[in-house]
Amino acid sequence: QTYYHQLERKQAEEELLGGRNKQEPPKLVTPFIQKVETYNSVVRIAGSLGQVAVSTCYSPRRAIDAVHHALVEEAAGSHRLRALHRIEKLFLQLLEVEEMQRKMSLAPEEEQPCYQEQKSQEVEHIYQVLKIRACSSEEEAEDEFLQLLCVRKGKKLAARLLPHLTREQAEKMLLTITHHLPFLMKKDMSDE
Repeated sequence: QTYYHQLERKQAEEELLGGRNKQEPPKLVTPFIQKVETYNSVVRIAGSLGQVAVSTCYSPRRAIDAVHHALVEEAAGSHRLRALHRIEKLFLQLLEVEEMQRKMSLAPEEEQPCYQEQKSQEVEHIYQVLKIRACSSEEEAEDEFLQLLCVRKGKKLAARLLPHLTREQAEKMLLTITHHLPFLMKKDMSDE
């Protein structure tokens, strides 16, 4: 570009001095790249947020290799995805329970039993969905409750739910966790 600018300047000076005939100076021509309005993404992953990076001839990008891992570990991946999905649903219910608890503390004395009843029903529902049960060491990897505890957010869910449970429910949950502690500790290396 600088070269062409200098060339144009030199030709303009020559024309002013009258040293040369008027000629069209050579122009810098760059290829015009038309932007495409819609791209078809290279890889579509169910449940992914946003669109995977697009690869074009002008901006080649390596497609993320989540698909490869999903194919290799499809069974393990689907367990984990199901667990994450359940955790999200349960967290929303737990947030409702905590909101009821907050409203109950602000409500007048006569309205508190109504909130208490709603809260206990919600907590009971969450407890039932968790499916806390005793299982053998062979079934640990398949147990839904233990799958939730293998995820950091699942552990937080259990910890936040604990104060809302009845004494018997809390005991059962803690006994189950304690019974399967070696399995959970093995899975907990990354979270420490």
